[in-house]
Formats: sequence, structure tokens, C-alpha cells
Amino acid sequence: MTLVAILSGAGISTDSGIPDYRGPQGLWRRDPEAQKLVTYDCYMADADIRRRSWIMRRESATWNAEPNAAHRAVAALDRRPNVAVRVITQNVDGLHQLGGMPDRKVLELHGTARTVTCTRCHVRSPMDEALARVAAGEEDPACTACGGILKSATVMFGERLDPVVLGRAMAIAKACEVFVAVGTTLQVQPAASLAGVAAEHGARLIVVNAEPTPYDESADEVVREPIGTALPALLERLAR
Repeated sequence: MTLVAILSGAGISTDSGIPDYRGPQGLWRRDPEAQKLVTYDCYMADADIRRRSWIMRRESATWNAEPNAAHRAVAALDRRPNVAVRVITQNVDGLHQLGGMPDRKVLELHGTARTVTCTRCHVRSPMDEALARVAAGEEDPACTACGGILKSATVMFGERLDPVVLGRAMAIAKACEVFVAVGTTLQVQPAASLAGVAAEHGARLIVVNAEPTPYDESADEVVREPIGTALPALLERLAR
């Protein structure tokens, strides 16, 4: 059984209509002020930031997005005999699961936009329920259990990654035979370091990304072609 690890970033979801926040035309470069909407300290301290954040969530492209050919190719590889796939994703859109990957095989390093969590009592509930409250007129909906501040169950700027999830991702990077980094700049730590860990432990490292990454020189293969066509072709080749 060959263990293939897929580290996916925003670039895998752009064909689904979800913008790349960090790329050359990404939101964080075009509008640095927008980062405040997803910065934990700003969010907790300012009700207006929270109000604007809920508007941003309501208008997110995520809700109309569908898995694209790249997501489906990852799930198809997992269904092949003698291949085990584990997805480690920096994305919060849930498209890997919608594309056919079992939830237990997807590690969401930065959490999920499809759930909300209370910052006080930590109870979780579906995002669509919170957005329905916003649509009904609640500009900054509070936790129905304790009255605390609600936020999306994503890792905001200023928050730490879940150490359990990161630990599992590190174990997969050390154990896999093939590590494919797709649609990620490999600049955000500690997620980016997983590519180096995999290579150091003997994995074949493949980078699929439009722009150069810090790990290109360590890679066994670098692919610059569009992800929607390049990744399915690559994974089909790996399955042979």
C-alpha cells in the first residue's frame, strides 16, 4: 500500500470560484485592511469588525462553490487499490469532502468555514444556522448557549493551529512515500515545513503550483501547468 499525502492550498480551489487570498492578485495584497476581519484580537475587541466579518461570511464564494476536477482526482486516487491518500489542507472550504474524500482522511489545518464556534464555551454549530440569524437581522449573533462571541471555526491570524491536527499531519508527512504540494506557496508555517519533513524522511516530493516556492529545489518534480488539468494527469500517473 502506497501512502500519498496531498498538501493543498488556495490554488486548488480557484477553479471552483474561491479566490486566492495570498497570491499575486490575492485579497490580502489588494486590501491589507481586510486582514483585520480575520485577525483574532481585532475581531474580539471590535463589534464593528465582527459585523463586517459576518457580512463577508454571508457573501463568501464558498457557499456556491462546487468541487472541481482537481478535488475529484484526489478522491479518485483514494479509491484505487493499493493506494492510501491523506489530505492535509490549508483551505477551509470543505471542497475535498464534497469532492468525495472521506472526512476522516482530511486534516483541515486552518479549520472549517462551515462551522461556527463560541469563543467562551467552545460549543460548535453549523455556519448556515448563524448566517440565517444574520439574514434575519442579527448583525453580531451571540452564542445561544452562553451568550459568548461566535466566530467561524477557522484559525484566524493570531491563533495557533490545533496541535493535535498538526501532530497528525506531521506523522503523515514522515510516513508517506509520495508528498504532493498543490496550489500552495509553501510560505506559511508550520504547514509549509511539512514538505521538507516529507522529503527528509525519503518521500518523493512533487510541487504543483503556478509560482515558485521555497521548496522547489528540494522537489523531485515541479509542475507549473494549470492545476485543474495538471493534477488529475499527475495523480493518474501515480496510480499506475
